[in-house]
Amino acid sequence: MLELPGAYLRDLVELAHEKKIAPAQLLAGLPVTVDQLADPTTRVPLRVCEAAIARAIELTREPALALHLGLRMRVSTHGFLGFAAMTAGTVREALELAVRFAAIRTSVIGLALVVEGDTAQLVIEERQGLGALREFVVLALLVGIWQLGTELTGTSPEGYAECAFAAPAFTAPRIRFGCPANRLVFSATLLDLPLKNADTVATRLAIEQCERELASTTDGELAARIRAALEADAAITLPVVAKKLKLSTRTLKRRLADQHTTFSKLRDDLRRQRALLLVDNRTLSIGEVATRLGYTELPNFTRAFRKWTGVTPIAYRDREKR
Repeated sequence: MLELPGAYLRDLVELAHEKKIAPAQLLAGLPVTVDQLADPTTRVPLRVCEAAIARAIELTREPALALHLGLRMRVSTHGFLGFAAMTAGTVREALELAVRFAAIRTSVIGLALVVEGDTAQLVIEERQGLGALREFVVLALLVGIWQLGTELTGTSPEGYAECAFAAPAFTAPRIRFGCPANRLVFSATLLDLPLKNADTVATRLAIEQCERELASTTDGELAARIRAALEADAAITLPVVAKKLKLSTRTLKRRLADQHTTFSKLRDDLRRQRALLLVDNRTLSIGEVATRLGYTELPNFTRAFRKWTGVTPIAYRDREKR
């Protein structure tokens, strides 16, 4: 069953309450209670989240409720993962922890941190279909992560967000729509910013708990370890990765299938994420970009990029000129 942490719905209930909507009214007829949402172990089916969100938007008459939810996001919303990120030394360490342990919060959403030259991006990956929840969840997460970054660093970092769906009816500052990916794009120098609550001992304790929780999820860090291998060598093959992981090729394929993914999909996802940054780097030719991504033939890269974005690499690079 596809689920989200109850803490996310708890925050929605509290936000609606601030807008004069009683929790009992918002949750009426739904198989979840306020007391259950207060339990950090509670998970809520996507269909229940969808019903609660639709009702909250209707009752509050606030179409931009996702943005409001993101702006009030708290570290505690993300459990031990949030605590680990909050006490990390730098923004980079915090984001790497978020990427590594995202699976302990939900199997539906994943994160990927990609750095190319002077630019970095945090990609929100829809690992399993969010359906009607997609726009709300992605917008809330993009705004929430940026808000937490501002709070934890004590700065107001520059950057922008992109969403892979059409613009909503309401205004969403610093967010671009109709893009190839859901992501935050910012200067790589921000990764070295120190966090205000850095605490090495606290981080270690939180990581230990996150590792225990991750070990209890299906296949734990398998996909993350494969992504790390692909980041180190974009041309690495499935048999080589399987050998590194001390698995047979057949077993690795089966375990990835259990997670609703494949080696090819993981490789293509990483290539797509890197490609969006590399193509925007005008000091590189398109041919150089293709080579860096492991393509030996430029036409193959062009076809892949068109599949990912709907346009050629050159058209994508020149999009802001039009």
